[in-house]
Amino acid sequence: MTMPLLTLPNPGAMSLSIRAKAVVFEDERSRALLDRIRRLAPSDATLLVTGETGTGKEIVARHIHALSHRARRPFLAVNCGAWSESLVESELFGHEKGAFTGATTAKAGWFEAADGGTLFLDEVGDLPLQLQVKLLRVLQEREVVRLGSRQPIPIDVRLIAATNVDLEAAMAARHFREDLYYRLNVATVSLLPLRERPGDILPLARYFLSMHASRVGAVPAELTPEAAKRLLEHPWPGNIRELENAIHHALLVCKGHRITPADLRLTALLPRASTLPPAPAAVPSLQALPGGRAAPEAPLATPEAPLAALESALLALFEQNRPGLHEHIEEVLMRTAYRYCHRNQLQAARLLGISRNIVRARLIQFGELARSPRSRGGNEPPESGPISSGPCSLDETACDGEERGASIETVRIGCQKFGLLMATNTA
Repeated sequence: MTMPLLTLPNPGAMSLSIRAKAVVFEDERSRALLDRIRRLAPSDATLLVTGETGTGKEIVARHIHALSHRARRPFLAVNCGAWSESLVESELFGHEKGAFTGATTAKAGWFEAADGGTLFLDEVGDLPLQLQVKLLRVLQEREVVRLGSRQPIPIDVRLIAATNVDLEAAMAARHFREDLYYRLNVATVSLLPLRERPGDILPLARYFLSMHASRVGAVPAELTPEAAKRLLEHPWPGNIRELENAIHHALLVCKGHRITPADLRLTALLPRASTLPPAPAAVPSLQALPGGRAAPEAPLATPEAPLAALESALLALFEQNRPGLHEHIEEVLMRTAYRYCHRNQLQAARLLGISRNIVRARLIQFGELARSPRSRGGNEPPESGPISSGPCSLDETACDGEERGASIETVRIGCQKFGLLMATNTA
């Protein structure tokens, strides 16, 4: 029986690592997923596709569209995290001429452009709360209102939303609206990470070997048994995207058209683990460190091993009593996350669970990013970060109240787009 294989249109012409470009359904669990996709595709129900980054959510959405009665109509894919908050409304719903500075002509949004077809909203969890309200109304009323207009425009669009974040946790944190979640979650397609469907790994690897060999006009290489075993043992935190990178690299460096484990360079493709110091088979207890404090031992084979190794490294640094340790650790964390995400600030912010503004401010502080010309002129707003009430740190000559010996407290009472709104209290 022919192996079910889904790919993006003309994947060989696309740049590497933009997204997962192929999905196979050889593993038993993947075949069950394919059966569910085929049952859901003919309807017009809104779908929510979930899965880790690089599992092929867009490919699955395209396949659902191809199996539906809308197959001859447009399929449009939109990344909700690709625009700033000020642009996303105009992009999704369109705008009229003069709606804002620079709007010299009227423009249809993505919903209008996908009329009669399917609109795929990737990373829907990144939508600002204000836009979530408007998206909910579009789904309920089946009409859009362009920015700067009061005239509703009827639309006929099937929506497929995708996310790699836990929307239930986002709802609990009040970052995602509960009513929108239930409107999107009419039916769910959950893509398993590659490590949980090992039957798909080797078929995908052979597909990428063939694709990239034909792309450069080379003879497809073969995986040695040792290389195949290494592929099956790897945890694939980057899923299909990481597998494609590994195969592409191996094809470029292998000798004699035979790929060995060394050609795959899988250790180098795990930057999160590579930042940690090497450790023996078990994490040593702290009794071996100065001070004789005890710590639980954890074998490195467990998923918690990287955290245990990190804790051991931190304790060793504490024993050295290094000055400025917190800032140094934060710098290493920010730089490593930024480079791991291929110098993408938004992805680094998602990885760390903080805002993009904080990531950018810290990267500028640590010299990883250059300051903008405007900020060099002294007009840059203060960096965002945690602010707590407490004695004001202003110089004594900078505040009359301080000169009088009064205690000054600064309290955060609101947040505006142009900076923090503060109030001071002198006693």
